[in-house]
Amino acid sequence: MSNLSNQRRIASKVLKVGLERVWLNPEVSEDVAKAVTREDIRKLVADGAIKRKQKKGISRARARARDIKRAYGHCKGQGSRKGAKGARRPRKEQWIKKIRALRRRLRQLRDDGIVDASIHHKLYRKAKGGEYRSVAHLEAHIESIKK
Repeated sequence: MSNLSNQRRIASKVLKVGLERVWLNPEVSEDVAKAVTREDIRKLVADGAIKRKQKKGISRARARARDIKRAYGHCKGQGSRKGAKGARRPRKEQWIKKIRALRRRLRQLRDDGIVDASIHHKLYRKAKGGEYRSVAHLEAHIESIKK
């Protein structure tokens, strides 16, 4: 097989890709060897004897597999963590989740008639002030009021 480095170089310029992305058909290497001008190379590209290889990408398969495992709690140990506790789950996000759950429950209790409007308002303000840790804590407080 002849040395086709010049043809590869010219083809890389014509195709506007790097040397590694030029594919030369080994079955028609004699024709490729005879090509010395850019015009000859363009003809071979049109015939399909010279082609541009596809770019190599980075596979996401391993990342997807890891994400599936993390969804059910694996691969989340101390050694896998970068960033502080507050960076991984910000305190503001925690607060938003908690206050929305509390307000949703308070609305349900008011609509069902379990608490009246005045008590609802007091509980709402206490929730806003951060008095309740969770919905269970709120309900425990309501039970203690009722007794």
